[in-house]
Order: sequence, then C-alpha cells, then structure tokens
Amino acid sequence: MNKHTDSFYANSIDNIVEYPQLQDNIECDVCVVGAGFSGLSSALHLAEKGFKVVVLESAKVGFGATGRNGGQIVNSYSRDVDVIESRYGEKQAKQLCDMIFEGGDIIRGLVDKYQINCDLKQGGLFTALNPKQFKSLEHHKKNWERYGNDQLSILDASEVESAVGTDAYVGGLLDMRGGHIHPLKLALGEAAAFVSLGGQIFEQSAVTSIEKGANPIARTATGSVKSKYLVLAGNAYLGGLAPNISNKAIPCGTQVVATEQLTEEQLKTILPSDYCVEDCNYLLDYFRLSADKRLLFGGGVVYGARDPQDIESLLRPKMESIFPQLKGIGIDYQWTGNFLLTYSRMPQFGSFADNVYYLQGYSGHGVTCTHLAGKLLAEALTGHAERFDAFAALRHPSFPGGRHFQIPFTAMGAAYYNLRDKLAI
Repeated sequence: MNKHTDSFYANSIDNIVEYPQLQDNIECDVCVVGAGFSGLSSALHLAEKGFKVVVLESAKVGFGATGRNGGQIVNSYSRDVDVIESRYGEKQAKQLCDMIFEGGDIIRGLVDKYQINCDLKQGGLFTALNPKQFKSLEHHKKNWERYGNDQLSILDASEVESAVGTDAYVGGLLDMRGGHIHPLKLALGEAAAFVSLGGQIFEQSAVTSIEKGANPIARTATGSVKSKYLVLAGNAYLGGLAPNISNKAIPCGTQVVATEQLTEEQLKTILPSDYCVEDCNYLLDYFRLSADKRLLFGGGVVYGARDPQDIESLLRPKMESIFPQLKGIGIDYQWTGNFLLTYSRMPQFGSFADNVYYLQGYSGHGVTCTHLAGKLLAEALTGHAERFDAFAALRHPSFPGGRHFQIPFTAMGAAYYNLRDKLAI
C-alpha cells in the first residue's frame, strides 16, 4: 500500500481519512486521474457546477507534490510578466497576466466557503541577496501593480531584518496577497468538500491504461471508470500513462526539512512577522514557520527526481547561513517531493481526442496555479473555454538533448545560472 511520505505534514495530522479502493466498473460525467491540487481543484469546481465526478488516486490524497511542498502561496507562474509580455502576443499575454493572482484568491475562497482548517497565514516576502536582485524586485512590483495587486511593499535591509531575523538580505518585496498554508490539510479539506457535494474518491487505484473514444475508460487493476470526459492530473506522478504529454516535461525533486519546535526565545528572532520567504536566486531557498513553530526550510533541485541520500546535509548549511542562531538545531523531519518542469516554465493545459484533458507542468509554482487550472477546466467543460484556451495555445518545446541527455543538459543550464547568482551578474 502506498502511504504518505514520512514528512512533518503527514505526521502532524491525526486520523487521515481513508478512501476506498475502486472495486467495480462504474460510470460518471468526468473521471479525474490524480488527487493532488490539480485533480482536487478540477473535481471540486466541476462538482459545484453539477457534474458527477470520480477521482482515481494511485496512492493517497495529496501523496505527491501537493502534500510535500513548501506550503507557500506564491502568485503568478514560473515565468512572470516581463517574459510573458515579450514572448506572446498582446492579447494572449494580457489574458495570461490577468490571471496571475487568481490562484491565491481561489484558495482563500475555498478555505472560507468550506471552513478548511489549513493554518492559513497572510504575507509572502521575496528577498534580495544583492543590489541587482533588489532592483529586479522594484521592477517586479511595478509589473504586478499594473495587473491590479495593490498590496505590495518594498522593504529595505533593516525592514527585512526585522521581519525575518537575519541580515543576509539587502532588501525585499512584501506581497500581502501571498501567504502560506499546511498543504496536506488544504488538500484533505478540499477532498472532504468534494465528497460533501456527492463526489467519489478512490485511493490505491492506480490507472493502468486509458481507452479513448466517445466515452473514454480509465482502467485500474480492480475496476474501471467510463466517463464523458477524462482529466489527467497526475503531473510528475503520471508515469507512462500518456507519453504524448509526459515527454514534454521532466520530473524534478525538491527537498524540505522541519526543525524541532523553536523556543520562545528563538521565535523573537526567527520570522517574527510569520511571513513565508523565498529568495531571488535561480535555485532558490524558501522557508516559513509551521503552526506549531518549527522552521520549514526548503531548497535545491534534483533534475530527474532522484532522492538525495542525505537531505539534511544539503539544507542545513543553507539554513544556518541565513540563521546562524539556529546552528546545531535538531531536524525532526526531512523529505523530498517531485514537481514537473517544462522547458518554457509555463504550465501545460490542453486536450486531445476532444474529451481527454490534461493539466501539468507548474514548474515550482503549483500551489496557486493548480487551483486556477481546476477552475479553468470547469469553465471549459461548461462552454466557456476562452481562458483555458489562452494556456492551451502555448507552444511547449521539448527539452534539448533528447530522452537521454535532457536531464544533464538542464542541470548544466541550472549550474550556469546558479553561478551567475553567486557572482551577482
């Protein structure tokens, strides 16, 4: 049986709901493959519109990146306003940029509507390690303000130090439309909301094959689901189920550690603001406090999604360079999770065979964008596909190097940008 990874998130929840395994051949309007944020958002938005929806999950609700990520509500996509406006036509760029804050709003709306207890906190801080990065944050603020975010503030070095508890940064950008959550609690709350609307979830029900046609069929080892529409939302955990979309992206691993609970004395200088933080490096570090006052610190990317031998040894030096006052602190949990990286760094939404849809490739911005994806899919299936089509029309080239060399080539590129960050060029 596939169980949750041994993370702080999974171990901080008592009595995680168990959903049954599919043991029959059933029919519905929409079958969703994957019970991460993409699948849950899709299922919940569709159920709200009256669709009969079934979700098939190979392991547990929130098993993948959904239940393992840093828990940060970070607005926009992995490519932001400047790149989008320069790369795509004026109309499409405006459509895409008009949606950059919607994912976070959807999360807050669902939390409020369904009374989901997921430790929601407001405030996300982007931090600059050098003057070049600080200047880019000032430009970033102007771009986001053009698209309606009026909750942004530039902080100088002393203000960042007061908010974070470190002198490592030269300045920052505070986004009060950002924030952080316990991601697994959010996923489980969304699953419960979906079930309350008549939806069905089946765990330990990996889809082994799909049959296209007027009514596509998703088959598992012990049953099948026949539907009018099929939604593939497995992301980095989709496997070889649909090679025509999985070959357009590569799985990557990111690592997180959770410290022991901090003392009241430590909390005076460790994130007294209770904001979540991420720096501006290409291979960025990110951190925040949990509700029970642990520091959750993440960073690094493993291309190809191999699990590092010792996550603590990778992250402790980074954590202690930011917070020397935590030198030697105990690490209670360490884990890794996979996300799906696209070459364009833009998410991949689309369809084939007219009634088989896919949502994937958030490239590290999955918490918010997955929630937007589910809403757009529900719009598309009710005859309002304009916003979904703004994403579906994006071109998604494959990574250079082909099947055998795309991962080392991508790692070489990342090393180059990491060096630029270190040299501040």
